Parts: sequence; C-alpha cells; structure tokens
Amino acid sequence: MASPTVRRFPWNGVAACRQYPSFGPMKRTLGHGLGLISLWALLFRATGADITIQGSDTMVVLAQKWAEGFMASNSAVSIQVNGGGTGTGVAALLNRTADIATCSRKIRAREVEGYVRAFGARPKEYAVALDAVVLHVHESNPVKVLDPAQIQGLFTGHIRNWREVGGPDLPVVLYGRESSSGTYEFFKETALQGRDYAQGMQMLQGTAQVLAAVARDRGGVGFCGGSPGGGTRRLNIATAPGAEGIAATEETVRSGKYPFWRRLYIYLNPAVDVGPAHEWVEWIRGDAGQALVSELGFFPLSPVGK
Repeated sequence: MASPTVRRFPWNGVAACRQYPSFGPMKRTLGHGLGLISLWALLFRATGADITIQGSDTMVVLAQKWAEGFMASNSAVSIQVNGGGTGTGVAALLNRTADIATCSRKIRAREVEGYVRAFGARPKEYAVALDAVVLHVHESNPVKVLDPAQIQGLFTGHIRNWREVGGPDLPVVLYGRESSSGTYEFFKETALQGRDYAQGMQMLQGTAQVLAAVARDRGGVGFCGGSPGGGTRRLNIATAPGAEGIAATEETVRSGKYPFWRRLYIYLNPAVDVGPAHEWVEWIRGDAGQALVSELGFFPLSPVGK
C-alpha cells in the first residue's frame, strides 16, 4: 500500500488562512465565535494532518499497532508514535511538541495544573485498555509465588538471596523501569507502598529490555506490563503469606483480584480533540482497536463480544 499523502499546515490557524487564501472566508466566519481552537480543528479535519504521540514505553508497540490500523483506512492522516516514558509524554503534551500523551498511569495533580496553565481547561481522560504489571523470573527459577512482604523485601534490597523466599542459593538481581516510566511509579506505589527501590536495581527503558535481561540472568527478577514474556516465567501474587497465588488473567484483572492491575490512558491537546485525532481515539476504544489489545498482552476495556 502506498504511503499516505499528508498535507502539512502550520500550528497557527490564522497563519494557515494567510498562507492559503482559499481559507480566507472561513477565517472571517470563524473569527466571530469559534476561535483559534475551533479553526484549527476544522483545518485538521478538512486537510488531514500529522498526529504526534509520545509517552509510555509500555504502550509504544500497542500505539504503533493502533496507528497502523487507523491509517490503513484513513490515508490522509499520518501518525507518529514515540516512547520515552509517561512523564516524558505528558511534558511533551504540555510543551505542545506532542498532540497526544500515552500514559500507563493517571496524570498527577501537578501535571493537571500544568495542563490548565497550558490550555486553559482541565484534561479529558480517555481509558484505552487494561493492564497487569507482572513479576518475571528466569525460567529455571523454581519460585512460583511471592507475597507482598517478599516483593517489598526483594525490591527494597532487604532480601538479597533467592533462598530467603524458597528459591536457589543465588543472589537476587533486580530489573525495573526508568524513573520517567509510569510503570516505575505504579509499582513503587502499589507493590512497595511508596518505599524506595534498592539502589542496585538496574533501570531499563522498556518492557522488552526488562524481559531480555531477566531471560539471560538466572538470579534476575523484573517487573513490566503488557507482555506474556519469552524466556521468562511469570510469578503469581499472593495477597498474604501462605495464601494461594493469583495469576494475571483477564478475569482476575477485570475483577480486581490480581493486585497489580491498572488502566492505560490517553490525554490530548484540546485543540486537536476533534477531527482525526479524536476519531483515532474513538477508533482504538471501539471494536477494531480493542481487538489489537489482547494480541499484545493487554486486556480490552470490555469483555470481547460484549
């Protein structure tokens, strides 16, 4: 299939009317009430445009699949997807270097304040998928279940050998996500109850890097979302010492039984929350977009077929 043809317009709607005289009457009409945001939205819809997305590394492959699926039937729209972490994506949105931020957590109060300063309105939040943050160990590690105290002990550095949790006599090697990652913050808040990570934890950019590191390290353990893993084994989580371990499945995530589940979100610049960008968000929340969610290890917002 040929690459989509994209016509690029300046971000400034008035400049667009000056550069393209055919929009002059539109400028005069819209100037009486719709304002610059509405003008930009109409130009975006009428001409096709680039949509720039930045944010969660957990979501980057999923967002790329969503972009490819949407562009296949919307050839006038070009969507560029970048990672960098949830915090980086929110900063790019507020700085207007991205139209959309993908986030593996809700945006913080200080980020909401920044959004209001930047755009004069509170952000509209779109949930787009469900996810489970899962602990992975090397496939040779016999440990199958960890409880909250054991997880906290491992990732704060108080448990340093696997034999302390019923495993082999091997030093524990911790792998996690970078501090700009929403997954880093989510796991710290939910699993560690706000405690600091061990200083020796190796912080990696994305899910693929965490899985690759654990797969080659017999003493490794790492956390990530959105992937079944390869060369690793997923641990079940017990809610208390001696309790039965709970696996991360669609049923346990949807019911809330699995303790480390979350929603994934999208936030938009309000100027583009109409036209192609808004249509893309609605597409990913619909049947076609949600069908891609399960393929990549996430869970759809609603049960399939309902």
